Amino acid sequence: MLSVASGFTTFYGMSHFIIPWIALVITIAIQSIIVICSLELAGIHWRANRFRYFSVLLSLVISLVASISFSYFKFYEVSERETLQNNKLVEVRQQVEDYINSIVSLKTDIFEQKRAELDQASKEVSAAYFGTHPDISRHYKNQVGQGPFWKRFNELYQNKQEENKRLEETFILLDEGIRAVQSNLNSLGVEQSMPMEKKYQSVQSSLQAVQLSFHQVAFQVGHVIPQAPVLMTYGEYTQGVRPSFAMWEGLSVFALVCAAMVDFFTVLLSYRLEFKAPAPLTEQEEDLVFQCIREFNEFRINENDELEMIIEKSPIEKARRYSDWSRMFAVGFLLSRGFLRKIDRRTVEFAPNLYPLIADRLGVKLKRLENSNLGSGPVDEQSL
Repeated sequence: MLSVASGFTTFYGMSHFIIPWIALVITIAIQSIIVICSLELAGIHWRANRFRYFSVLLSLVISLVASISFSYFKFYEVSERETLQNNKLVEVRQQVEDYINSIVSLKTDIFEQKRAELDQASKEVSAAYFGTHPDISRHYKNQVGQGPFWKRFNELYQNKQEENKRLEETFILLDEGIRAVQSNLNSLGVEQSMPMEKKYQSVQSSLQAVQLSFHQVAFQVGHVIPQAPVLMTYGEYTQGVRPSFAMWEGLSVFALVCAAMVDFFTVLLSYRLEFKAPAPLTEQEEDLVFQCIREFNEFRINENDELEMIIEKSPIEKARRYSDWSRMFAVGFLLSRGFLRKIDRRTVEFAPNLYPLIADRLGVKLKRLENSNLGSGPVDEQSL
């Protein structure tokens, strides 16, 4: 089940880079290699065949790196979805706010420019009235009154006033549009009954209205029009996380740990299932093991509080050229199945799961002896 879960996340990430059916085949191969190599490592003794051991280990490492790397994309999407959505909202807000700030700054400049022009026109009207305007002819110099020269400058002054009045009204409407944009922008990140698509469209439409209004004003007065922001579409704004190698730049430790944890437990369980045999011995195997262990003579309790026995031949057995093939086979069999643990080259100790097996066999043996020796006195220990 862990391998299937890891395979799903691996396939999900890989399918965004290659054809899905090829990604599926590679995913099955990766997960198979992970399980098989984990099982093989448990049964390989590296001292016996170092090349095979390290080749299997290298295959396992490569498969784990591939599996974790592509699984990372799925866990990154799950863990960082909210963060990435917030980043999109921040990006939209930043673009809009930068544009609005540039509009406000230019609006102030335009307003100051028009005010300066109006003040200048007022001064020219006053100079024309008192006959001190530098452009007045010398016949009308210093003549006070509302002559033709004054009427022309007064008309220009009145036009400037009307222009400034219309500009102020336009700026009032522009301020209302800016407030509408900011209000729609604030509601974009708040859960409301209004659908998200409608709220996002409100931001776009109100921003476009502000752009159009200000561009007309800036064009009339000859100011440079600021660059309008190009907001992402609603589809891009709501689009989920698409796996890409850019995810490794902002590495998510949590996503990486989750991706590695699934494969780690897959390897761990596969290794343990092979290293510690899950199935018990058969009845024939139990009889064989019990009979062979009985042939050993040297037992003691070691520092681990476990029963320890010497598996080498005794000097008498060596002198008699005793063949211990059967009992050594039993020792190797129990070592490979995890019922014995090797201490050194000449001693082994019982694993905890061997005691119940021996106790059961002893119980059966004692019961048989008791039944065969009823009324004949106590059981002889040597008969065991």
